[in-house]
Amino acid sequence: MKAAVFEGLERIVVRDLPDPRADEGAIVVKVEACSLCGSDIRNFHGGLRGGITSQVMGHEIAGTVTQVGAGVDRFAVGDRVAIAPDVSCGTCYYCLRGWVNLCVNHRMIGTHWPGGFAQYLHLPAVILQHGMVHHMPVGLTFDHAALSEPASSVIAAQENAGIGLGDTVLIIGDGPVGCLHLEVARARGASRLIMVGLARLAQTSAFSPDHIIDAAKQDPVVEVKRLTEGLGADVAIVATPVAKTQSQAVQAVRKRGRVVLFGGLPKADPMTTLDGNLIHYNEISVVGAFSYPAWVHQKALQVIASGKIHAELYFNKTVGLEGIVEGIQEAEAGRALKVLVKPWL
Repeated sequence: MKAAVFEGLERIVVRDLPDPRADEGAIVVKVEACSLCGSDIRNFHGGLRGGITSQVMGHEIAGTVTQVGAGVDRFAVGDRVAIAPDVSCGTCYYCLRGWVNLCVNHRMIGTHWPGGFAQYLHLPAVILQHGMVHHMPVGLTFDHAALSEPASSVIAAQENAGIGLGDTVLIIGDGPVGCLHLEVARARGASRLIMVGLARLAQTSAFSPDHIIDAAKQDPVVEVKRLTEGLGADVAIVATPVAKTQSQAVQAVRKRGRVVLFGGLPKADPMTTLDGNLIHYNEISVVGAFSYPAWVHQKALQVIASGKIHAELYFNKTVGLEGIVEGIQEAEAGRALKVLVKPWL
């Protein structure tokens, strides 16, 4: 099979690798679609966790089961499946409390096991037992199912933040994750959606936010206060890797408002500065958001199949394995909202 192998910083090489075989408790999936994640881009430049190299990245995966190993009864050849990357241990303090996304021994497809930038994917027993491999709803395409992974993180974050009817939601970030937050908040009943962005505002206008703030020309905090008659947003979601936007979010919410730090900061510069007095005197809640449990991935597939998330609006660049670096460049330049990798092109 052909696979795009991450060999080191900013080096991905397409190679011929042996076709995988389904050993006991495992399955093999023919990868039909694997979308490019922001973390893939960061890892391309900064490296995989633990300095891992010679690895196949890609973790937003959809495909068809082609082999089933002995002892597997949940899947059959021909099943259409969507795959998310997180694999928990099932036995640590957090797993035993249902917080599998916070697993002490957290591992990922595309880092600790070969990922979806390949024509075939081997899923061993541990992934089937403690990972997230789900049957796709009838009628859902492989391309659209690949969006279920980032959608899962968004749904989990908004569940935890309690976004609901009548909320004014500020979304800082105009990338695909910001657009997902917009669509999910709308589906949950938010009444006013304000998006702050820079590079992709022309593309994200297709998602019909109620207000668009161009951070290159406007002060986001001033504009949010103006749009809310001085009150501030009920919830601010920071979907960027920029520390300054976290500070802006705290300033832009109302008293007892909620701030969700959804985007991680660069590993080399993870520190942020927030107005402690605003948080204290205005009783503002600031929470982090990372990953999700398996039931949320199933919900994401259902929500996309229902049409509440418009998957067709996200993918505006498709590449084969040879075009992954080009796809990274297009995404970084803001010309592509979401890049889809098709290993069989």
